[in-house]
Formats: sequence, C-alpha cells, structure tokens
Amino acid sequence: MPEIVTVGEALIDLTQTEEDEKHIRRYAAFPGGAPANVAVAAARLGAGAAFIGKVGRDAFGASIRETLCRNGVDVAGLYESEHDLTTLAVVSIDAGGERSFAFYRTPGADTQLTPEEAVLALEAYEKRPMFLHFGSVSLTAEPARSATLAAAGRARELGILLSYDPNYRPSLWPDEEIALVRMREPLSLCHVLKLAEEELELLTGTWDLEKGTRSLQEVYKIPLIVVTLGAGGSFFRLGDDTGRVSSQTVQVADTNGAGDTFLGALLSRLVLAGGLEELTAEKLTEILNFANHAAALTCTRPGAIPAMPTLSEVLSWKETAR
Repeated sequence: MPEIVTVGEALIDLTQTEEDEKHIRRYAAFPGGAPANVAVAAARLGAGAAFIGKVGRDAFGASIRETLCRNGVDVAGLYESEHDLTTLAVVSIDAGGERSFAFYRTPGADTQLTPEEAVLALEAYEKRPMFLHFGSVSLTAEPARSATLAAAGRARELGILLSYDPNYRPSLWPDEEIALVRMREPLSLCHVLKLAEEELELLTGTWDLEKGTRSLQEVYKIPLIVVTLGAGGSFFRLGDDTGRVSSQTVQVADTNGAGDTFLGALLSRLVLAGGLEELTAEKLTEILNFANHAAALTCTRPGAIPAMPTLSEVLSWKETAR
C-alpha cells in the first residue's frame, strides 16, 4: 500500500537533448509533471508511492501510465480524459543546464481532474498513507485547483500529513498577484513545505533564509520548511532549529527533475523516520544529506524520471563520497 500519495499534473516534458551545428534543436519526450516525478522518485528510493491525476486518452497518456507502473507507482487514481489531450511542457536547456518551460495546455487533461475523482481516489486506499503531496501547478486552472484543495482538505481530516511545493511557473498564471494569492492558500494546511530560493523570496519578500522561513512558520504554523539552494545544498527550519546541508559537486547534464527527486527522497526518508513527531535536527540533517545526494545524481543525466536514481545508487555513491 502507498505510504506517499501525490496529486496533480502528469504531463510530457519535451526536453531539449542537443543542438546541432545548424542550431536545430532536438527534443525527447519524457513523462513528467512534478507530482508524478515525486512519486517515481519516492518509489525508486524504496517507498510505497501512488499518483492521482488525469491524462489524455492518447499515446502520451499511455506512455505516462506505463512509466509510472514500470517504476512501481500505484496508478489506481490515474484517470483518462475523453476530450482533452495530455499536456506538453517544452523544456529548453541553457549552457549551464538550467531550464525554461513553455506549456501546451488547451486546456490539457491534467487540468480536468475533478474534486470528486481526487477524493474518491484518496479514500480508496485500504491503509491510510503517511503523506499526501501536491504542488502549485495544479492550482493554476479549474477544476484541478478545486480537486487539489479538496484532496488536501480530506487528507487533513484523515490525519494524513501534507507536503506542498509552491513551484512557480509564471507562464501558467494570469499575473503574479493572482499567483501569490493561490500559492499561499494551501500554506496553512501543510506540514512539510519545500520551496526553492526564488519561491521563498516570492512568498515572503526576502532572500534571507532565516527571516523568510521564520515568517512562513509564524504565519502558517508549518512544522518543517526546506529551501533548496541548487549547488548550495539545502536549508531547513524545524521548529526553532535551523541548519544548512551542503550539496555535492557534479558535472551537470540537466537540472530537470532534481527538485522533485530531492522531495521524493525527503518524503521517503521521513516515512522511514516515522513522520515528524520524533524528528530532530540531527536526524533531519542526515535525511537532507541523502536527499541532496539523490538530487545531485539526477543532475548528471538528462530528463527527469529517466535520470532519477535508485536507492542502491544513492547509497553506493554516498559511501564512495566519504
């Protein structure tokens, strides 16, 4: 049975793989979408994982379903839209491996998940999962926005811990003001908040890690906040305790999926730790070191899901890196 359930978008990342001498770019179709990526990352790292979402009744949708199944993710909650195609995200990579996104979503099957479908899928698991995870991309359009919030609200009623990633994609929002309102809406629900540095600044108005995370904790009462810092590792706030965990130096091929791998690794280790009740700063530092290693390994390979490491790969690399 799943210990970690993710809800939200599953889509195809049309990811740039090369550019030839005539400046013609070539792209590969990788199944992705942040919540789907997190589910795969957690499953590869040893946790029971499931995904709730919607894809088109098309070849891309079939590819997503097959990929999730092949990676051990429960897809009982993966619905098919009869009328809308699977969403595409064109991912271009710059010389430093950083990404830019363009979404083809008119409206896109991922946006058509309904509240009834999401709650039904969550309630169908025989054993209560420890975590329900979601991101802010599914908050950009209806009915997926209502579906995500309905699932989150029902999870709170069932005693499930909520994990939230406010992954900001400007092109999916009408404007920044609306984005901020909707991205902040679930903050009071969540137990684990993972965000990037630029999202911390967006939500709090400061780049200061100590001040920004303290303001989020004070206003929204979030037990655990983790900020990813790219090559700089990660920063955490667990109650009054804060700390910074360094990352590993690697040759970057593609950063796509690194944050999702980090989050899947974090949640999988929190499951092993029994949740948040007995979590200490010392134990969390160990967990984040593991998550940093997993994310760094992902950066060494192209694509999101295809690049995600297995548990044995992370443990082996951690051992040789000592």
